Amino acid sequence: MIYYVTHFFLNLRLKYKMVILTTLVLLSFSVGGISILQYAFHLYNKEIYRQSAQVLQVSTNSMEAELKKMERLSYQIATDRYIQSYLLDMNQTASNYNKFLFGSELRKRLLQIGALNKYVKSIQVYDAQNNEYASGNMVVRLSNKRLNTFKKATDQTAGGVSWIPPSPEDEVVTAVRGIREYLNFSFEDLGIIGIRVDIEQMMDELTNNLEAQEANFLIFDKDEHPIFASEQSLTGFEPSQYMEGKQGYQMISYQGEKYFFTYSAADHLDWTYVIVTPYSNLFAVITKARTAVFLTYSLLFILVVFLGIKFTSTIVNPIESLNKKMKRVETGDFNYTDEGIDFPVTKDEAGQMHENFTKMMQQINDLVIENYKKQLLIKESEFETLQAQVHPHFLYNTLESINWSAQMTGQKKIAQMAESLGYVLRASINKKEALIPLQEELNIVDHYVTIQRFRFEERLQFFKDVEEKYLTLLVPKFILQPLIENAIKYGLQEIIGVCTISLSLREEGEKIIITVADNGPGMDQDYLQQIEQGSYQPTGTGIGIRNINERIKMLFGEEYGLRIDSKENHGTIVSIILPKRTE
Repeated sequence: MIYYVTHFFLNLRLKYKMVILTTLVLLSFSVGGISILQYAFHLYNKEIYRQSAQVLQVSTNSMEAELKKMERLSYQIATDRYIQSYLLDMNQTASNYNKFLFGSELRKRLLQIGALNKYVKSIQVYDAQNNEYASGNMVVRLSNKRLNTFKKATDQTAGGVSWIPPSPEDEVVTAVRGIREYLNFSFEDLGIIGIRVDIEQMMDELTNNLEAQEANFLIFDKDEHPIFASEQSLTGFEPSQYMEGKQGYQMISYQGEKYFFTYSAADHLDWTYVIVTPYSNLFAVITKARTAVFLTYSLLFILVVFLGIKFTSTIVNPIESLNKKMKRVETGDFNYTDEGIDFPVTKDEAGQMHENFTKMMQQINDLVIENYKKQLLIKESEFETLQAQVHPHFLYNTLESINWSAQMTGQKKIAQMAESLGYVLRASINKKEALIPLQEELNIVDHYVTIQRFRFEERLQFFKDVEEKYLTLLVPKFILQPLIENAIKYGLQEIIGVCTISLSLREEGEKIIITVADNGPGMDQDYLQQIEQGSYQPTGTGIGIRNINERIKMLFGEEYGLRIDSKENHGTIVSIILPKRTE
């Protein structure tokens, strides 16, 4: 699968490759940016969760503090000496008038202690005969059922405080405590005190910052009886199914809506405080910001891809146009124009490629025309060469006739010269092989020296030292004869006396070195340096040393060729370095 995808991608047009590359780069940056934003939103959500839990904890602590005040108030009333004495007097007297007077004093005392507290709706005091004495901002008369609930709670707590949840008869939370006589330490049951607490006002003041978020504030006791519920509270909501531990927060779904659920258990009372906030209200800003970011990213992505395609076209279109030109050239049409190009050729690299290609095609066209003319000249030269081959063959036949005539008349020198000249001439004209055995090259040298000996007689001394095992080695044709000729021309002819020329061969690893040495006048260093650099002005044809050196390097490489050692008045040594090969 990966192979086919890779093969498909590699064979796509360059334009599509660049568009895909641009898209992948943008996607990488987009995914990275969105991931960072998602992480930032996640951290923001966690911070909201933490702050919501913190708000709930602060509200819980404030509520607990106020409720403790209510408990202390109930204890203060239950132990007040005036309240104690009024209740004792009412229990001991039988006069209704006296009971009325004591009851009035009792109500006054309740007002003095705290019946008008802002969080107290009323203080309900009941004597041993269940007679009610109430005082406060919103005094009500409680039903017997509610009173019996108070008595059961006080019996269970044995003097401690109990919190009674709201009921249909009285939708107010009440702190209830039994009153026992302690003035004479008889601990006689004198009655019951109940403080009806205004939870709604208390919660309004403590949680007013939640109204803007339309949060639902709920208080439940340990039996999940509702203690308090805000106006926008959820009906039929059971918090226990969402709670794990004493406090926490999570996202919940209730009646098809998402809510952020935060809860915390009270440290003092067995109550649980709950805040249920609609997700849409709490995270409205986050949702809007996330939507705006996604829309912005999408629009920017589309815009950048569009601009990338346009930018890619400015690079790819000239290359595709150049490709079309090349395909047109493949058909052999060199005389074309830049037709079909619907964009201006710029001065950037692509424009320079067009310009260079046009120049190259013009040069190629000129070279093709020039080469065509040269081919015509070559054909003409080959024809002339074929015609010229008649003359060497005529010369061979003439030399053969001279040779036989000289032998018949007894002129051996003339016969040998004619025979040697014919051999050398025949070898020079035969161009079929580039490499010949060393034996054949030495034969050419022997015949050439034979001719020169008849000319210079005893002034020419030639020595040859080549072992028989090297005679089968292959060497380039006509590399020794020109060197012998140079030695005679620049050595023998420039001195008076005998000129000694020696030819030897030695082996060094995989190389052979053929040496031609003479005792001629030699060369000065300046002229020798000019020869090595190829900057000298040769005399004659000028194809001797330079031709041999270039042919050897072309055949075998730069490490082979000629080396010349010479000193003025000390002769010259020319070394030919060749690879040792027999095939």
